[in-house]
Formats: sequence, C-alpha cells, structure tokens
Amino acid sequence: MVESVGPAVAVGGGAPVCWEPVGEAPYLRPHKDLATPSSLIRALWGSIKRGYLRLADPIADWAVRRRISPNEITTLGTFCAAAAGTSFAMGHIRTGGWMLGLTAVFDVLDGEVARRSGKATKFGAFFDSTLDRIADGALLGGLLVFYASDAVYSNVPMVVISLLGIIGAFLTSYTRARAESLGIDAKVGMIQRPERIVLLAAPQAFFGVTLNGYVLMAIVTFLALTSWITVIQRMSYVYRATTLPKSQSPSTDRSGSQSRRVLTGDRVVP
Repeated sequence: MVESVGPAVAVGGGAPVCWEPVGEAPYLRPHKDLATPSSLIRALWGSIKRGYLRLADPIADWAVRRRISPNEITTLGTFCAAAAGTSFAMGHIRTGGWMLGLTAVFDVLDGEVARRSGKATKFGAFFDSTLDRIADGALLGGLLVFYASDAVYSNVPMVVISLLGIIGAFLTSYTRARAESLGIDAKVGMIQRPERIVLLAAPQAFFGVTLNGYVLMAIVTFLALTSWITVIQRMSYVYRATTLPKSQSPSTDRSGSQSRRVLTGDRVVP
C-alpha cells in the first residue's frame, strides 16, 4: 500500500506545477488548489458570497416572515442588473459597478429565501436561470452601447469584442444546459457567471474608466476571450463524455458508473 502524501510541487523553467496523489497507486494529477487566474477569481467570489450571506442573513429571515417569494427577489435583482447595464450604456461606469454589486445581493438572497421557506421548485430554478440570461445580456449590451456611442471612448474593435462577449456568455450557459439534458454535468471551464459578475462589478466600481479606459477594455476583452475558451472546453468535455469508452470518459468514476447529477442553476432542485 502506498503511503498517503501531501501535494508535491515541481518547479521547472516556468511557473511551479503542483500535483496531488490519486487513489492507492502513485497516480498524480494537478492539485485542485493550484493558483490560476480562474481559481483566484472563484476564491474572490467565494469570499464575496460569504460576506453577502452575512449581510443577507437578517434580510432573508425578514423576507421569509413577510412571505416574499424567491421569484420576486430574482425579478428585483434582474431589474437592478438592467439598471446597471443602462448606467454602463450612459457612460456612468462606476455607478453601474456599484449597482451590479447590489445585484449580487439578490443573487444570493433568492436562493437563501427559497431554502429557508421551502419554496425551492423546478420552475423557480428555471425562472432564475432565464432571468440570469436577461441580466447578462443587459450588462454586456450596455457596454456594447457605451463603446458604440460614447463621444470619448467610442471604439469599433471594442464593439465587436463586446458582441463576441455577449455571444460567448450565452453559449457558456447553453452548452452547460444542453449537456445537462444529456445527463452530463458540464460545469467545467475557465469562467462562469459568478466570475463574470465579480469582474464586471468590483473593478468598475472602484476604477471606472481611469487609465484612459484601458482597465475596462482589458476586463471586457478578458471576459469575451475566456467565455469562448469555456465554450470550447465544455464542447470538448461533452465530446469525450459521449464518444470515449466509459473507463476514459470524464463523467465517469473509477467503477465506470456515470455521474448524472443535474444542476438547475443557483437554486438546485433534488
């Protein structure tokens, strides 16, 4: 029997590579805690979400007592996201960033109220996911309008990049939903919706269009690029899950049984 060991770090000519043992044999895989830009953003979102949970805890209790529906909270959050997108379109980038930060409170709150009130339903999960797409379109569409019409920061290449970002964001969600309909949990890839919200909210709230707007341009470009990379990663994942033998499929465990845990957005329905 191989003695269990902790993660090992190998340093080559580039960045350090961290590995962890898998199973009883000395098989190695990249360690899950290896710091990457995506994992750092997810860690940041986790910290923000914990802060929002502490903030939302008394509000959630109040909403449950007042019998406020989780769908009403989701709808209110979508209106806030649309208002943030409108602020982006009008060139009020910092205001939009702060309003989007408020939207994240509703993203956390609707799920908490649904769980505490026992109102988590399949329609609620569907409704939440649908309105998330509306919010994504409003936010990225607002940035597209900003780059298309602003007197100072009008930029045709950024209009194209913003459009690609919108398409990529919708495809990111579609590929996962389509995979779930096939019984495959394709929650893989560089970036997902929580990371998009963090990147669209926090830097804009503090920096706006400082540094001649290059910070905002870099973030929009990064979001568009990583969205398309995520789409490709999910397509590759589903291809391997549906065409390779079960023993090599990414959606199977070591016993060969396929994992069919289906997620339905932020509000998970058993």
